[in-house]
Amino acid sequence: MANTTSPTYDLYAIGNALVDSEFEVSDAHLLAMGVDKRHMTLIDEARRAELLGHLSSTSSRRTGGGSAGNTVVALSQLGGRAFYSCRVADDELGKFYTQDLVNNQVATNLTHAQPAPGQTGSCMVMVTPDAERSMSTFLGATADLDHTALHEQDIAASRIYYMEGYLAASPTGLQAALKGRQIAQDAGVALATTLSDVSMINFCRPGLDAIVGTGLTYLFCNEEEAQVWCGTQDLQAITGQLSQLARIVCLTRGPQGCVVIEGGQQTVVPAAVVKALDTNGAGDMFAGAFLYAVTQGHNHTQAAWLANQAAALVVSQYGNRLTPAIMDGLKTRYTAYMGI
Repeated sequence: MANTTSPTYDLYAIGNALVDSEFEVSDAHLLAMGVDKRHMTLIDEARRAELLGHLSSTSSRRTGGGSAGNTVVALSQLGGRAFYSCRVADDELGKFYTQDLVNNQVATNLTHAQPAPGQTGSCMVMVTPDAERSMSTFLGATADLDHTALHEQDIAASRIYYMEGYLAASPTGLQAALKGRQIAQDAGVALATTLSDVSMINFCRPGLDAIVGTGLTYLFCNEEEAQVWCGTQDLQAITGQLSQLARIVCLTRGPQGCVVIEGGQQTVVPAAVVKALDTNGAGDMFAGAFLYAVTQGHNHTQAAWLANQAAALVVSQYGNRLTPAIMDGLKTRYTAYMGI
């Protein structure tokens, strides 16, 4: 059944609420801490304390984070309308995270619900000189994200329902994402997700398989994730397999840009040429910018151009978010690119 009403939101997303603390470290420091480079590792409170001890003399930057959280903020900064379902604790980090969404004009269940007990989730992002990011994530309160975070009427009143792939690691979070998926599908809302990280594919494949399911419209992944998912490094074999998962697949390839796969057709969209400092948030930003463009009626090549430009701006700075001023400049360039 198609959604024939005028949508309230361009994007409704569900994901982990995490406050990012980003540290610049050397490869030797990363090795000494026993952190798996380039990937996300789930940690407990004791391991978090241990890592913070190692990093006590290293300055950090704090921002709102979480993969889907970054995506909805990006879409909202570009002028889209977004809703984010997530879970925080009744602590300082929880207040910080909620206010960050409000400041970025993202509607959220957090303003309609009592915060949970415990600690708000956090992610320690360690960036090495080669611009690679390695993440150690303490889920905290978001580990118990469940269906009570869903606003069913707002899912049904959205253009796209977006599920964070990291939720495959949480039984209750996965259940909530899948319940929202069914609500969206019943209402004719387009479905979107991301493969998130190699660790999710290696250790949480059944959950990711369920999130992908059938009837998926948009799938986002990077080349390494695609290689692990498909069990091959052959690009043609990969694109063939991925094309079976969603109507539109965006395969990002870093400085080689991205490949948009649709109906057996492949369109290569070049990347912007920049010096990469920090890849944290690049994929999230790509998804947010791409989904913003398609919800405004732009075609997939135009959307990928904007997404590549936005991702390039993120990797050329430290941190997972762009300032409103930078986003405004990007929108001006996009308008010129579109010739409008």
